[in-house]
Amino acid sequence: QVQLVESGGGLAQAGGSLRLSCAASGLTFRNYAMGWFRQAPGKEREFVAGIRSGGGVTNYADSAKGRFTISRDNAKNTVYLQMNSLKPEDTAVYYCAAEPFGLGTSRSQSYRYWGQGTQVTVSS
Repeated sequence: QVQLVESGGGLAQAGGSLRLSCAASGLTFRNYAMGWFRQAPGKEREFVAGIRSGGGVTNYADSAKGRFTISRDNAKNTVYLQMNSLKPEDTAVYYCAAEPFGLGTSRSQSYRYWGQGTQVTVSS
């Protein structure tokens, strides 16, 4: 059974930082691109960042560029999202997702497995 478990969410002040982690099990992690998505109340889920299976190529939404960094440790079956310079508009539930043999695309339909999400709240 495939499981993606996010952690690291919480409350941060504007300008602060949080580091999200997503631990994967039940799949061959190195065969999957990984992505982070988020969904704010009343809004559609949106892409944040993606990373290819080898970790060498990343992809970011414009809102994340320059502030967020996605990385992965294939030995630990874990993907990370380092979020700096947080803004109140970053408040959302953040989800990690696994894309088989993928590119870390922004298309949510390409991802096969999803975590349950972790809440990030940024206060002004």
